[in-house]
Amino acid sequence: MSCAEYKYLYAVDTPADLKRLTVAQLGDYCAELRRYIVECCSRNPGHLASSLGVVELTVALHYVYDTPDDKIVWDVGHQAYAHKIITARRDAFLSNRKLGGISGFPRMAESEYDAFGAGHSSVSISAAFGMAKAADLRGEKRSVVAVIGDGAMTGGLAFEGLNNAGACPRSDILVILNDNNMAIDKATGALERYLVRVSTSSSYNRFKNRLWRVLGKVPPLLRMMQKTGNAVKQGLLQNSNLFESLDFRYFGQIDGHDIAELVRTLRNLKRIKGPKLLHIKTVKGKGYTPAESDQSTWHAPGRFDPKTGVRIASAHGAARYQDVFGQTLLDLARIDARVVGITPAMPSGCSMNIMMREMPERCFDVGIAEGHAVTFSAGLAASGMRPFCNIYSSFMQRAYDNVIHDVALQRLPVVMCIDRGGLVGEDGATHHGAFDLAYFGCVPGLTIAAPRNEWELRQMMYTALHTDTPSVIRYPRGTGEGVEWRDTPFEMLEPGRGEMLRDGRDVAVIAVGTMCGRALRAAEKSSRSVAVYSLRYVKPLDEELIESIGRRFDRIVTVEDGILRGGVGEAVIASLARKGLHPEVRMLGIDDKFVEHGTPAELYALCGYDEEGISAAIESLYK
Repeated sequence: MSCAEYKYLYAVDTPADLKRLTVAQLGDYCAELRRYIVECCSRNPGHLASSLGVVELTVALHYVYDTPDDKIVWDVGHQAYAHKIITARRDAFLSNRKLGGISGFPRMAESEYDAFGAGHSSVSISAAFGMAKAADLRGEKRSVVAVIGDGAMTGGLAFEGLNNAGACPRSDILVILNDNNMAIDKATGALERYLVRVSTSSSYNRFKNRLWRVLGKVPPLLRMMQKTGNAVKQGLLQNSNLFESLDFRYFGQIDGHDIAELVRTLRNLKRIKGPKLLHIKTVKGKGYTPAESDQSTWHAPGRFDPKTGVRIASAHGAARYQDVFGQTLLDLARIDARVVGITPAMPSGCSMNIMMREMPERCFDVGIAEGHAVTFSAGLAASGMRPFCNIYSSFMQRAYDNVIHDVALQRLPVVMCIDRGGLVGEDGATHHGAFDLAYFGCVPGLTIAAPRNEWELRQMMYTALHTDTPSVIRYPRGTGEGVEWRDTPFEMLEPGRGEMLRDGRDVAVIAVGTMCGRALRAAEKSSRSVAVYSLRYVKPLDEELIESIGRRFDRIVTVEDGILRGGVGEAVIASLARKGLHPEVRMLGIDDKFVEHGTPAELYALCGYDEEGISAAIESLYK
């Protein structure tokens, strides 16, 4: 890429530069911005389709509003690439999601233009309302905009924010509903059907657009019409407008790719105070044909050829853990009619779509609503079903109360499959599954399993199906060890029973889950005689095995892909102490900090529990 290929892109370093362009020139700038995003993401993978869909909206927002004084809050953050490029990070965008580079999500510490960090969905309205209320209390004149996708609008937090903000007419907040009928996969649920009804009400939309164009130039008349607008809307839509019933003035729907219309609309809305919502229609992946044609795949496509759209596949022979889960779930459902699957808007991400294709009536995509997913699963379990609820580790943090109150306290046999446990790589601190072993470990009644390979994941799912108490199965992102698992016979594994993987005389390494393979490789390279043990289940702990290790070895290393504070290493030390055993122990895992973004290999090394880190810990016991 060279500056000569672009007429406008390199003339805009900040929003102030953008404002020097005419509205007629903005369309060409948007085309160049979109091409730049495609070219950068083809080499350095990221979340492509979402950002392509909001190019015109992003440009219009920075063109009309005075950022960073005015605040734009992005929800989820997948759609913020154009925003980053416009706000003095065009060249830095080449380092997007790389170790030491800029984050793939808005981050307050990175730029004054990033008004609020957002790696998880549905936070924008609550955060923007807080900012608007702060401006009101401090007597500051400031506009605050929350940009939320229709998928994120299914999250309960979004409606909590709408409910609170709508009750405060003095707060100057604009919510922009980016309606593209997509989250990562196709949007589902009653809200999606409601938006379709609004979208297809052609009589209302034609009337509203004509009225807006005429009265937008005369604000007093527009405000007068808005006072009676709800009655008109009810007559034309034949039902109450959902957002107006929450005391938000509703405007829309408009074409989110018509830059001139966006600029005109935002300028008019900027003059109207109080809570308001603008409903825009966009196309996820807009302007890049492969992304428009397969929006789920191109949400985060990996590396690809920008000219042909041919994706460059990673070379690996082993199965992905998510696919082991998906196929095993289907196999279990075939032999047990009680088995059902639940996912909060991640059917392709967790591979539940494998079962969905054969048994759609027994799979439930509940939208971006993790807490509801857990409690819905609890209701299913209370009525005799055996739900497998799959939620990414970092997203499960949002459902913690539901796990404690609705599942564990009532000892309901919900199987919570925790995908993306441990360090996930380039998505960074908002997405690392660093805390699950610690936050689940203190909950009474949970059985917590950590498979070390594909076969163990399959057998742990089978074991959980035949256990009458709540189960957690935690596994990482990416591919497994390459062991045989498909079509292998099911076997019960005894919860709370670990195993020795390698014998030795000098040092014992106690590893959790997929850290076992790394520990074995480090042991093989070591000059010491190293024994390696797999806990298999981190709750209940195999106290008998731990005691035998403590009596046999004076030097022990524990390895876990998670936070050390409250983690498995501390539980092992406590177990040894209860038996009066006090060997020298090195705990490897994540220190008391948030870990940045980078490749998994880079982050394992950074945190000190890659193979070299384990080897160094073994040697440190002799110094």
